[in-house]
Amino acid sequence: MFEKEIEQYENVRQEYQQKVADRMGREQWMEYNEILFSAHSCAIEGNSFTVDDTRILREQGMAMVPVGRSLLECTEMADHFRAFDYMASHLQSPFDEALLKEVNRLVTEHTLSYRAPGAIAGAYTTEDMAAGDTVFGDHEMLIARVPKLMESTQRAIDDGQHPMVVAAKWHGYYEYLHPFRDGNGRTGRLMSNSILLRAGHPLLIVKLEDRGAYISALKQIRTDGTDVHLVSFFFKTAISRMQDELSQKRKLTLPMIFF
Repeated sequence: MFEKEIEQYENVRQEYQQKVADRMGREQWMEYNEILFSAHSCAIEGNSFTVDDTRILREQGMAMVPVGRSLLECTEMADHFRAFDYMASHLQSPFDEALLKEVNRLVTEHTLSYRAPGAIAGAYTTEDMAAGDTVFGDHEMLIARVPKLMESTQRAIDDGQHPMVVAAKWHGYYEYLHPFRDGNGRTGRLMSNSILLRAGHPLLIVKLEDRGAYISALKQIRTDGTDVHLVSFFFKTAISRMQDELSQKRKLTLPMIFF
């Protein structure tokens, strides 16, 4: 299953790696990805920061709050930067509960008290959860499944299964469990990218304009009992992103007519 998607993805990835990622250099490429990924991942959860706003905050810190943005949004974005940096610097660490909890702690560290007074950042929820039009299951039963999810995912990584398939399957099941009081979406997307980066693959960036298709694919895991749609969405999103950046590269390399 997914042989065609894997073949297309790998063909595009090889060209993308040679013509975009490698020619940027690791440091600049990661900074570019951090800004783009953070902007869209937080926007999916309602943050109004644009990519330009996110770049300004990343470069100048909390001393430069973009015009029209709230302090809460700035704080949320700053927390996401810290979580991203931690994730990206711990790619050699086991893919386990300790990593998951620390990423969630950093993602929600300075905003959780506003959204859920009394909750503890990085700790599993102590009450049943709901998000949008979805009511999740018994939180204690769902949380009890997290260790097995992390262990089976680490085995899949060690066994050399395709990282995009592993990342998508992990993400779908993790969001189904929804174990934290807040930040499950941002945490899930960060951890999925941890799987990809461990294998040397580009980050997966779900853009705000694709939120509807993304949420629909996640819902189909609960309604149809299959993650096929989410895996296909991950491949389609990754391929589209790489093709778009390759197209930008070609267009901006063409000679310009000044007069």
